[in-house]
Amino acid sequence: MKKYNIQNYIRYKNDVKASIERLPILPLDEYTREELTIKFLPLVENIARKFSTSQQASGVMSVMDMIQSGSLGLVHACRKLDYDKLKESEDMEKTLKSFFAKRIKGSIRRQIDTNRGSIRIPEHKLNEIRKNFGKDKKMVEMFFNSVFLSIDANPNDEDMVYQIPDTSEPYNIDLLNIYLKGLCQAHLSNREYQVLRLSYGLDCEKHSATEIAKYLCIEGSSSYVRVSQLKKQAVDTLIENVDHSQVLDFV
Repeated sequence: MKKYNIQNYIRYKNDVKASIERLPILPLDEYTREELTIKFLPLVENIARKFSTSQQASGVMSVMDMIQSGSLGLVHACRKLDYDKLKESEDMEKTLKSFFAKRIKGSIRRQIDTNRGSIRIPEHKLNEIRKNFGKDKKMVEMFFNSVFLSIDANPNDEDMVYQIPDTSEPYNIDLLNIYLKGLCQAHLSNREYQVLRLSYGLDCEKHSATEIAKYLCIEGSSSYVRVSQLKKQAVDTLIENVDHSQVLDFV
């Protein structure tokens, strides 16, 4: 697959659109596997864009990285497609979208997990941090939000373009985790520290909100909500108490 830089992102979208327009108009079960791949490329982009706003992918993969991984998932899904079963479906488009979406998401998630060996803050965010060098709290806030939370929680279309590609150098996750642990232990309550430690795997495997709630003896049907609240509270505490000089080495 071609690699598109920031300037060529629009060209990528136009290439996909042109390729789809060249497809013959046929019932879905009459397309070849290659034609189906082309026809459902917009589904890949849609899923990748949704992933890009999640905490799971924040700072780990750019949108184009995820589009490439998702496209590979789509190709493999098309190869495995059972045309006989497809013909039996009452709604072939819905069936295909469901079948493809699962494989696209799986492919992207696997690549995110692979890339979590290093944490990256997108280059445009690093530039913004450096530009705000004199604004101490702003720098600290952007640093911790970049590491622990989704820095592009509600991006618009223009923001999405600026994320492509992410050329920032990856941090050494072991060194970063050791440093983060020290800051957390110095400024957080034990419960806040444990929530961040377990959520992001600072010295262990990452745990789900449900697992953390059980570990911290947080009971009730909305225990996972309390874990999320503690996570946000912990990050806010770090932002309030950590001096900007303590994060300069990482920006």
